[in-house]
Amino acid sequence: MKKLNKLGEKMSKQLTKEEIKQRVKDENVEFIRVTFTDVLGMIKNVEVPVSQLDKVLNNDLMFDGSSIEGFVRINESDMYLYPDLSTFLIFPWATDEHGGKVARLIADVYNKDRTPFAGDPRIALKNAVKKAEDEGFTAFNVGTEPEFFLFKMDENGKPTMELNDHGSYFDLAPMDMGEDVRRKIVLTLEKMGFEVEAAHHEVAEGQHEVDYKYADAIDAADKIQTFKLVVKTIARENGYYATFMPKPVAGINGSGMHVNMSLFTKDGNAFDGKDDDYMGLSTTAMNFLGGLLKHAPAITAIANPTVNSYKRLIPGFEAPVYIAWSASNRSPMVRVPASRGMATRLELRTVDPTTNPYTCLAAILVAGMDGIDNHLEPMASVDRNIYLMDENERKKAGIKNLPDTLLDALEELEQDPTIIDAIGSHITDKFIEAKRIEYSSYRQYVSKWELDNYFMQY
Repeated sequence: MKKLNKLGEKMSKQLTKEEIKQRVKDENVEFIRVTFTDVLGMIKNVEVPVSQLDKVLNNDLMFDGSSIEGFVRINESDMYLYPDLSTFLIFPWATDEHGGKVARLIADVYNKDRTPFAGDPRIALKNAVKKAEDEGFTAFNVGTEPEFFLFKMDENGKPTMELNDHGSYFDLAPMDMGEDVRRKIVLTLEKMGFEVEAAHHEVAEGQHEVDYKYADAIDAADKIQTFKLVVKTIARENGYYATFMPKPVAGINGSGMHVNMSLFTKDGNAFDGKDDDYMGLSTTAMNFLGGLLKHAPAITAIANPTVNSYKRLIPGFEAPVYIAWSASNRSPMVRVPASRGMATRLELRTVDPTTNPYTCLAAILVAGMDGIDNHLEPMASVDRNIYLMDENERKKAGIKNLPDTLLDALEELEQDPTIIDAIGSHITDKFIEAKRIEYSSYRQYVSKWELDNYFMQY
């Protein structure tokens, strides 16, 4: 990801209702897809014909919330979708042979009585941003680096477990067989208003990355969801299946989604320190870092929300497994990139792309704000490769392990009132309930590894 070199601005222009209506007419839009995100981070949508556009723009579109994971009970099912007009875009692909198109609006979820719904992850992030604004911060800028794998499809259009190539980091064709599909992903994203900075092959076979410009937190979370949709759509159109699963193949690197972040005030980047500050970081940055480290165990449940996430968070595959920070190596969970001035930022390396981006960014922001409010000091930076340190050395340096299973991470979340407050008790309760069911199901499954190692031996 390139430098965060100036104060972030909203990447999408705020359109009026009349401007949206005119664009729909001029560009032959036939359907409006109103999307939102459930508690587990899955994109949901209600698609309506353009004849219902006025209802959508007037916040009168209703849906049954009782059918959505983690939302409401059957007797509370009627809910409203309030679209954010700045998220309007037209998908750059036709829906039928005569060129009809589909437009998209991202919505917040409201209760039947027109109050914001406590189970809407996007509203949780808005609340976190508002708290930071109340303390004088004008923007929480976020740049993410989501990685994904491409797998080949069979003759029936079903995904196989055969990777699209055997390339490695920054390889060229013919080792990198994903160049064409990445270019098409980039061109599609640019048509949809993304400012793409780079695209390349990642370290693992069949693994790829497309980087785009940072944005304020809400816009950044919206773009993560849009990015996933585009990658999966374009990959399938080109005969590949794209997955954001953290560890689809054993023995190679998994997919992460590093989160670069900085706080701004009206005077500029609040993370940038003077020459006499530690490593060029301000006190605000150091305290924010202290909050991240303190709440890291609980954040892990949200940032790494699947059983498979913890197959990525193991030593030897570049993913961090220790609660530590550094400016000079990539083994700790937080890295401080070398750029200073407006580009000063922290990089959280634990997050993977199965996270719900709204609750994840809310948890990160509130953890950092807790550090600022309570003047939390981080542990000393670790400038050695932590993977090469033994347990006694790590203990002496004050380095603790991240949770190594989903169950452990959920227990940490349950004991952290700050992070619970960040995403709200409704979302927390529903999330933990669903994930405990998921973990219980995983425990009941007998894997091939178990059969290979135990069946004949015993």
